[in-house]
Amino acid sequence: MHTPWTPRFRWVFGAATLLGLFSTLQAYRLTALNFYEPELGRLLVLNLSLWYIPAALAPIIFALTRRFPISGRLPQLIAVHVTAAVVLSCVHAAGMTGVRALLFGPPTTVGWMTAIQRLYLVNLDWTLMTYTTIVGVTYALGYYHEAQARALKEAQLETSLAEARLKTLEAELQPHFLFNTLHAISTLIHTNPDSADRMISRLSDLLRLTFDRSGAARIPLHEELEFLQKYLEIEETRFQDRLTVRYTVDPDTLDAEVPRLILQPLVENAIKHGVSPSTGDGLVEIASRRDGDALWLEVHDNGVGLSGRARSQMRNGVGLANTRDRLECLYGDAQQLEFSEERAGLTVRIRVPFRRAPLPAAGSTCLVA
Repeated sequence: MHTPWTPRFRWVFGAATLLGLFSTLQAYRLTALNFYEPELGRLLVLNLSLWYIPAALAPIIFALTRRFPISGRLPQLIAVHVTAAVVLSCVHAAGMTGVRALLFGPPTTVGWMTAIQRLYLVNLDWTLMTYTTIVGVTYALGYYHEAQARALKEAQLETSLAEARLKTLEAELQPHFLFNTLHAISTLIHTNPDSADRMISRLSDLLRLTFDRSGAARIPLHEELEFLQKYLEIEETRFQDRLTVRYTVDPDTLDAEVPRLILQPLVENAIKHGVSPSTGDGLVEIASRRDGDALWLEVHDNGVGLSGRARSQMRNGVGLANTRDRLECLYGDAQQLEFSEERAGLTVRIRVPFRRAPLPAAGSTCLVA
């Protein structure tokens, strides 16, 4: 522990007041049981003084705990606190003797030194325990506050690391789909220049959407679908009439919060490993639905399914591995990524917690079927 935490003086004064009132009630009752007429005023002053004297000395004790933390040399620490405890007991005895003299007059049967010594020895165990309690509570509170500060710093560090990891994953994903798209455009430049020109124009729109939200880890689903629509327009141009895209989006999920670029790698894999190897017409379906506190996203294709080699390539590819890592980074165990071949082709499903994002801005385009 670097610096013990110091309680506020008003807290110390408040605690001393409560303890003094309790001692007053205790003394009042004991006096009555001994068949004496209790004087509440004097008992109150006497018992409040009993606690106010160590409370007044508490700042000195706090200063000692700051000056001599437990992490320092133990023999020196013990010597300092033993000396301070003895001094506190002497000051407390002298103070209580003065209070008694004001309330009941000077001692008549014994001298002042004898009266002070008697009061010192009677209250010695109490003053030592009081001193030890103040020191112990101060050190304990210091450790508690230091642990809280350390936990906060660790949480901030974990958040910073998670954000840095997400930015790294996004930086890895963006060039991945960009290079694949440019490769698709390059295949049409010589065979179909008009289509290649349209793809370049749509790629420009796609890049604009990408850079507009480059700092956001999560976006509303309607923005993700808008981005995906631009990407699929490029793929539809490449495949001509052989690719059909179908959206089954629950309107209640349009403002749901989803990781940015979460669907594009799944759609890319569906086209690359499902539609492209097939000789027939290709179908890609994108769906979303809410199930209680969970949001389900689904990408299905009617392609050739997954052979052993295709499955290995897809699972180990940049897009899917990146998607899995981002989901784990954002949601931990509260997410799920699964594959299903119950229908012809392949279905990939994602489950994340359902959280609403801000409502769609006026003029944004959404796809609902």
